[in-house]
Amino acid sequence: METNYETIAFSDEAKKLQEKFGSRSAYARLEKNVFYEGLTDQEIGFVTERDSFYMASSGANGYPYIQHRGGPEGFIKVIDSNTVVFADFGGNKQYVSVGNIATNNKVALILVDYPRRTRLKIYASAEVIELGQNPELEKLLHPENYAAKVERIVKLNVEAFSWNCPQHITPRYTLAEIEQVFSSQREYIKRLKEEVEELKLKIKTR
Repeated sequence: METNYETIAFSDEAKKLQEKFGSRSAYARLEKNVFYEGLTDQEIGFVTERDSFYMASSGANGYPYIQHRGGPEGFIKVIDSNTVVFADFGGNKQYVSVGNIATNNKVALILVDYPRRTRLKIYASAEVIELGQNPELEKLLHPENYAAKVERIVKLNVEAFSWNCPQHITPRYTLAEIEQVFSSQREYIKRLKEEVEELKLKIKTR
């Protein structure tokens, strides 16, 4: 894969607006000079650490649809520099994204690291793999200690990607991340309480 995200993303109308508001020259240089031959270690590490992302697809009626996909960390995996797969867990049984992919397999992903205010955008062509078609992938993506049922696998052939700026990303933290930050403080408070109780006991026995 040797592609340029901006070449795919920027329509003629988008370019006209860039020209109008003064950003066209900078983006034109990106279109000419920045090409990628697949995900690097930086993108691979970022993707595999995510526990959720957003995926946009387009229906036969022309309307776009954006779906949030989530699961335990590692439910989305990078097979190689051009291939990403994820377990599609059972939900409300609307199947809008899967239906859209059946008629138009072009999708766009946004993956966000809220604490670090970082986001990665990916263009890809999607392929739905039903259960039983690829046992090896099923085994790879089957989550441990997660109650949700895997209904299918979605394979993404990466066509382009781009890192986005951190503007307007409000930092958010999971309970696990908060617990990790405060665990040392809790331990410190616990030790202080124990010392206080020991001092009380010593004073009482004098």
